[in-house]
Amino acid sequence: MSAAGVTGVVRAGGRRPPPGGAGQGLVRLDGRPLVEHVLERLAPQVAAVRISANRNRAAYRAYGYPVDADTLPGYAGPLAGLATALARAQTPWVLTAPCDVPYLPLEARQRLQRACRAQGAEAAVARAGGRRQPAVALVARRHRPDLAAYLASGGRCLGDWLDRLAPAEADLEDAAAQLANVNTPAELAALALGGGEGGT
Repeated sequence: MSAAGVTGVVRAGGRRPPPGGAGQGLVRLDGRPLVEHVLERLAPQVAAVRISANRNRAAYRAYGYPVDADTLPGYAGPLAGLATALARAQTPWVLTAPCDVPYLPLEARQRLQRACRAQGAEAAVARAGGRRQPAVALVARRHRPDLAAYLASGGRCLGDWLDRLAPAEADLEDAAAQLANVNTPAELAALALGGGEGGT
């Protein structure tokens, strides 16, 4: 497995009101939208990139990547975006990351892949800050039918579905600050001061 077999998906949906009132991925950090930060760090790690978004799709299309709306009716959370990504990707693996992790580690894909190989798994999640971080995950595309069944049964929790796949855990403790996300104005201000940036 290498970058050639992986599609990166930035999840830019979500109902949580973002700081500033703009779409979550369009909130600005250091003068640029959050989604731009994530794309800049994700794109070099993968063979193809897609953006999962239900709103502000024209703004996201301006980055030159395919933008996918959820195919599941209603709002089913981040899993709906992942389900669409697994359906649209042309690679055997999908690396998913939220738009509010602007300092996504530059070695996220490599570490998740190594964890899969070492633990004989077909999914991997980041582990940092003493806990799993399922928002950053690598999943084999062949698990799309299982995700569809989980969603059809009413399941909506990303972490719970990943647990069904017995995921490997990639040690990203040294990059915990880079996995910090932006959910409040205070968190945005803290990142603007450079608290999360790094090169790993």
